[in-house]
Amino acid sequence: MTKFLTLKHWQLFGLLLGLPVIFQFFMESTNSSNDPTGEFKVYPILIVLYMGLFLGWFYSLGSNLHKKLPETVNMNLNKFKLFLLIPAVYMLFFSVYIYSVFATNTVTNSAIFGIVFPLHLFSMFCIFYCLYFISKELKTVEWQKPVTFSDFAGEFFLIWFFPIGIWIIQPRINKLFEDKTKDKTECKSSTI
Repeated sequence: MTKFLTLKHWQLFGLLLGLPVIFQFFMESTNSSNDPTGEFKVYPILIVLYMGLFLGWFYSLGSNLHKKLPETVNMNLNKFKLFLLIPAVYMLFFSVYIYSVFATNTVTNSAIFGIVFPLHLFSMFCIFYCLYFISKELKTVEWQKPVTFSDFAGEFFLIWFFPIGIWIIQPRINKLFEDKTKDKTECKSSTI
């Protein structure tokens, strides 16, 4: 999962936004069937792949930045991992449900939306916690001291609005982890 840490900002942007847009154009241009729900059968797969990349980036940032925290700062990595797992599982089950609705062309019991709505809100809360956790870790690792929300609010909003923020945040991530990759390269060259 450290590959996300070494990707350049434009590569990560291409993965998280470019691929879905290209896939969308491809789906629209090749949809020649008379079934208007046909392309919706593919969207759950796209959602799972996209969320896998997005949450994988989050996991990579959260778990690897945690290793660089100063000893005076204590952040609960297990809570972060749990709060990252909840939206992943929710999106997986929701995508399976959406796929089954479009594949069978039947709407199941409408009471399911009474369950989905609170789960969706809780999943959103979990993602906001992950944004908070990662942005706080990033600023703490950069400053090597405890920080308050006012110190890392900029990072929080940059990660939240990642299509713009990725151009600013990812180079900082690259800088933090470039020493690690240089050390591996130097170690390999010295053993040859």
